[in-house]
Amino acid sequence: MTEPLPDPASGSTPGSTPDPTTTTPAPTAKPAPRRRGPGRPRQDEADDGPGTQERIRLAARAEFAARGYDKTSVRGIAKAAGVDPALVHHYFGSKDDLFAAAIELSMEPALVLPVIIGSGPDGLGERLARYFLGVWENPVTRAPLLAVMRSALTHEAAAKVLRRLILHRLLERIAADLNVPDPTFRAELAASHMVGIAILRYVVQVEPLASADPETIIELVAPTLQRYLTEE
Repeated sequence: MTEPLPDPASGSTPGSTPDPTTTTPAPTAKPAPRRRGPGRPRQDEADDGPGTQERIRLAARAEFAARGYDKTSVRGIAKAAGVDPALVHHYFGSKDDLFAAAIELSMEPALVLPVIIGSGPDGLGERLARYFLGVWENPVTRAPLLAVMRSALTHEAAAKVLRRLILHRLLERIAADLNVPDPTFRAELAASHMVGIAILRYVVQVEPLASADPETIIELVAPTLQRYLTEE
């Protein structure tokens, strides 16, 4: 009678009791990978630090400038920056906050305030006008400002960004540093003057203002800004 062949997997013959010393143990199941919570970046993404944040801000500025506020999405910005959308939320929060950060990148109020305030009130109007026109004359910084200006006319979120950036982050701080009454009101008058110029010159492009020499505009506007912010 032919002997049954051994089972190659267990080393036993059919119908016999497996030898526990020769039985191959079943593979141990691997634990399921931990899932990231909403808005929580991978560790390797978080470790990128400020370089990643700057890349996201630059990508956001370009996307908002090209598409406007409405048609720009956090997912699209993340794709342009080469990061996960959760990382964008992790660093910047909402789309509105990212919009503000992208626009502020163009104006950089924290850096220019010491220059504008300079050595005192003398020449403040000219420094402010020159700074404001300089930002708008630069094609790189003009594009996102055009986006926020156009969007502010129809979207409250964009209007809020514009108010916070031009009025609260820039003009009110300048006015508060000067010894004049009603600094907030004066800052609003100065803001209305400059925003009006920006709309007519760069958004609506009304002639001859649209093609006027920036130096001519600065020369005519500076005394008015000086009066708004310094004269009692």
